[in-house]
Amino acid sequence: MKFKIFRYDVVDSTNKIAINLIKKKNHENGFVHALKQKKGKGQYGKRWISSRGNFFGTIFFHLKKNYPSVEEFTLINPILSIDILSKYCGKKRTFFKLPNDIYINQKKICGILQEVITKGSKKYLIVGIGINLLSNPKIKKKPSTNIYNETKKKPSISKILYQVINKYEYFFSNLKIYNFLSFVSRSKKILLNKTL
Repeated sequence: MKFKIFRYDVVDSTNKIAINLIKKKNHENGFVHALKQKKGKGQYGKRWISSRGNFFGTIFFHLKKNYPSVEEFTLINPILSIDILSKYCGKKRTFFKLPNDIYINQKKICGILQEVITKGSKKYLIVGIGINLLSNPKIKKKPSTNIYNETKKKPSISKILYQVINKYEYFFSNLKIYNFLSFVSRSKKILLNKTL
């Protein structure tokens, strides 16, 4: 599967754009990227603070019968994102808190918002991914960080965009050898980092 990129400067939310592309434009899959969100959403309707210079994207696709279930994607999505983050921050002290928070050194660096919509007889999965690249919000009782703080390197937004797309395209091209238990095993290893 190849994901077409839909690029925007400023949007209310990349998930909202993805839903519109499915419902009104009849797109089966794609990737929405924006430089800034005005009304980014987190889990349970919480606001995701979206400062320019960070990464905001949403991947969406039709959930076909041979695809993993929505519940399985709840585990798959953070692991695919961690694979990308580890290229910059390393694997040490990287862990996630289901269903949507990824942490580096006990500080939140990434949020994932998974939504399911139905159009006709088809179900679609919408996966919003927000990564703190150069800045992070100050939130009481929930420390946060960004890639620059952790590595002193400024990651390229476009490079991360293609790394995310390539990670999902590779995943779908290898569905024949997909094994959910391997993701469960990897998640257990990642979660061990929390106590290191």
